[in-house]
Amino acid sequence: MAKKSHKIGVDLGTANILVYINGSGVVYNEPSVVAFDKGTNKCIAVGKRASEMLGKEHKHIRLAKPMEGGVIADLEATKVYLQYVFEKLENISVDLKNSTILLCCPSEVSDIEKVALLELANKIGVGDAFVEQELKAGAIGAGIDIFEASGSMVVDIGGGTTDIGVLSLGDLVISDSSKIAGNYLDKEISKYVKYKYGIIIGNNTSEQIKIQLGTLSKELSEDKEYTFAGRNLSNGLPCKVTMKQSEVKEIFVRAFESIVNTIRKVLQNTPPELSSDIFENGIVINGGGALIHGIKEFLEEELQLQVKISVNPLTSIVEGTKLLLNNRGNYLVKPYDY
Repeated sequence: MAKKSHKIGVDLGTANILVYINGSGVVYNEPSVVAFDKGTNKCIAVGKRASEMLGKEHKHIRLAKPMEGGVIADLEATKVYLQYVFEKLENISVDLKNSTILLCCPSEVSDIEKVALLELANKIGVGDAFVEQELKAGAIGAGIDIFEASGSMVVDIGGGTTDIGVLSLGDLVISDSSKIAGNYLDKEISKYVKYKYGIIIGNNTSEQIKIQLGTLSKELSEDKEYTFAGRNLSNGLPCKVTMKQSEVKEIFVRAFESIVNTIRKVLQNTPPELSSDIFENGIVINGGGALIHGIKEFLEEELQLQVKISVNPLTSIVEGTKLLLNNRGNYLVKPYDY
């Protein structure tokens, strides 16, 4: 089968890396983790297989996350991961040399890191590569027409950061970022379990507690429970404990009060005309945090603004790359053909 040139969008998320190909949709969606053999420094697993090793690896394995806290944490791991993804694309007859690839990054990624990503893409054999911010792609993927002369606010609650931005005429007017996000919640749950129950748990267990019990709902119809295992601090032996949803809710409320403060700061610095648009249009929530039970009602009460949850909050960024790929950096002309 002859290889073809394509337009390819890559979402370099802290939690997951996703790939979109024009004509095929989202073709790749796996955790952002790479496993190396410490002795040879060779890659032994990527994505889901590497993620399954977290907290269970031995001394001969090094696990690395390409993105951490909204920045490139490990450039070598990023390179290996991109190589792996592009090799998979090669298997479905993609001609990388003649293709255009858009790399979407969190707003905290510096210009130096963006240049490093473009250099990596070129080394791997990509003919044409450029970088855009996740907020912009996510807004498009959520169905917002960012090319209109109208203000839109997007809050992307991801794994490493919560990015907040106001868009108009095809680009970001003002933005800010908070480290309070999915990974932060995992760590806070882990610290709480250690303090309250005297048990040490791993990241995967913390994440499961977050998924099973996480809520921002004002009233709990029932105080759900979740049982999990960990290591007892007093005797070092494995043990089980049951945690209530009301306990996790306290952690979530404290964290999201901080996120609300960051959103308020962005709103306070937004130009008056765009503020008027946001009052009419509301705020769109993207990312994994959009799936938290009760988040819409919580934010509406705190901000006194309409809040909308993206239809596909986990994939909106990579889905939004198709329009940005077609537009290729032109912020003044609306690309209708995509």
